[in-house]
Amino acid sequence: MRRRRQPQDDLHNKERWLISYADFITLLFAFFVVMYSVSSVNEGKYKVLSETLTGVFNAPQRSFQPIELGDQPRPPAVGISENVIPPVVTEAPRNPEQDARERTEDLQNMANQLEIEFGDLISRGVVTLETNERWLALNLPDSLLFGSGDAEPHYDAFGVIEKISGVLRNRDNAIKVEGFTDNQPIRTSRFPSNWELSAARAAAVVRMLDMEGIEPERLAAVGYGQHQPLARNDTEEGRRRNRRVVLLISRDASIRGVMR
Repeated sequence: MRRRRQPQDDLHNKERWLISYADFITLLFAFFVVMYSVSSVNEGKYKVLSETLTGVFNAPQRSFQPIELGDQPRPPAVGISENVIPPVVTEAPRNPEQDARERTEDLQNMANQLEIEFGDLISRGVVTLETNERWLALNLPDSLLFGSGDAEPHYDAFGVIEKISGVLRNRDNAIKVEGFTDNQPIRTSRFPSNWELSAARAAAVVRMLDMEGIEPERLAAVGYGQHQPLARNDTEEGRRRNRRVVLLISRDASIRGVMR
């Protein structure tokens, strides 16, 4: 008896479990792939983490330094190599004419301040003040600073120099101190002539300015003796005017360029 063939539809129905089985195997494979990727270690990241932890635990113990009021801790440089040279920031060149104009104005401001400090002595003609656009000259009689024939400042001289220093401080103007005498000869072991006396008086004023905080590189002292008189030396009044110390304050900062 011939076997009866099964219909085609019955064969398809019996093999449908293979589709589900294949889907399950695919999902299972995908699952293991994901799990492997999650559990795998990035060697580079592991090395960085390992070196960081080693540096932290092996670092020497450091003490905390107190931060003074007003100081700010410097933030660590991030991403900057020690070998990288920072760019040099250069200032724009100044206009020489503008710079000279500003320094002339500052010189005039100093003259105004000195007029205020010595207003009474200027009004009485004891102290004189001359100015132009390049320098100002403060003329002080020797009696305001020194005794007769001496280069040691007396007590009142310190108050005079203190007033002058208050005007000249925190600036860069060059200052030349000039000493002058009359024509009366002097011959002592310390001052063989008026050259030494005038130079010693100028140097004494320079030392006092230095003590009051004026930078020494701004200062110079020179003695002219009796050879640059303001008045005739054949009268007492003329000789009194010739015995003087002059502070020549320059508009500029170069001490060797201070000239009348």
